[in-house]
Amino acid sequence: MAEANIPVGSTTAGSIAVAAESTVATRMSAPPSFDVADFPVPHGREEEWRFTPLERLRGLHDGTAAATGDGVKVAVDAPEGVVVETIGRDDARLGRAGTPVDRVAAQAYSSFEKASVVSVPKDTVLTEPIRIAVHGEGGIAYGHQVVELGAFAEAVVVIDHTGEAVLAANVDYILGDGAKLTVVSVQDWDDKAVHVGQHNALIGRDATFKSFVVTFGGDLVRLHPRVAYAGTGGEAELFGLYFTDQGQHQEHRLFVDHNTPHCKSNAVYKGALQGDDAHAVWIGDVLIQAAAEGTDTYEMNRNLVLTDGARVDSVPNLEIETGEIAGAGHASATGRFDDEQLFYLMSRGIPANEARRLVVRGFFAELVQQIGLPDVEERLLAKIETELEASV
Repeated sequence: MAEANIPVGSTTAGSIAVAAESTVATRMSAPPSFDVADFPVPHGREEEWRFTPLERLRGLHDGTAAATGDGVKVAVDAPEGVVVETIGRDDARLGRAGTPVDRVAAQAYSSFEKASVVSVPKDTVLTEPIRIAVHGEGGIAYGHQVVELGAFAEAVVVIDHTGEAVLAANVDYILGDGAKLTVVSVQDWDDKAVHVGQHNALIGRDATFKSFVVTFGGDLVRLHPRVAYAGTGGEAELFGLYFTDQGQHQEHRLFVDHNTPHCKSNAVYKGALQGDDAHAVWIGDVLIQAAAEGTDTYEMNRNLVLTDGARVDSVPNLEIETGEIAGAGHASATGRFDDEQLFYLMSRGIPANEARRLVVRGFFAELVQQIGLPDVEERLLAKIETELEASV
């Protein structure tokens, strides 16, 4: 049921448990809460923090990071028919999709003043994407974004993160019955940025959620996508792409809570690393609760190490509390650049530098081509080419 391809030099671990008493990493931490006081200040030995360099969080984890007026600016460009609101903390939609599961997420929820809500009315099918631009102005900021689709609505949302900031933010995706939402979240920060975020998706009956998380920039990026189901027949596809450069720390921690019968999930994350002290972390947790009969789930992480000095920690976890499932499994693999592929291309007259680009481009192409937005796809492929120029 599970695949493990673990080459020498990587740090990769996986586990499968079939017992009601068994646990995965996310369930060994403090219970979810909106109150910062319910989470102790992390010291780095906790399971959920052991890979994260706390000293590079710039105080987001211990309460010393005070918001400044020049944190980030948010701009929303939405097609006709979409409702864009700025709301206060008393709005009932806030926190509906999920509760903070660590101290930084709780700090973000407790610290934002105004939240942005983008709503697509029921039965509305958008032909143009909603674009949300989050631009860092150099300061410290806390934020909250809600994207809500009514029943049978369909939309594509592109969230772009640029500039420089220290940002802790939560994002809620609420899908009504039969709705279809595709989200592309691009982290293209400047070199000194810090971004910690929890993404919560609540999927309605027979609704479909497709997420693309793309991470290039920043000094430290730590994202926590989470999925839960509000009705049967829900489907989630979680795709991720990251290119970790010298000195960068990029961490993606997924959790899919199969709490409802007859739902599906599929997670595929791919990363490339280059340069000294480049560090990528991928944690994939899937929980199939006892009531979630008929679940069909799979998660996969692939990492390509382009140079010496880079490190990957890849940990897939799968916990199953019922034997009545359609399918479940996970896979993780980390390996160096394939010299045989390189030799094959060079033997046909392709220069070494171009051959390397072709191999890496092919490694990521499967994910990029599924986005379905030509301008975004072209931009991401161009960014990958730019990153590769630093390693050839």
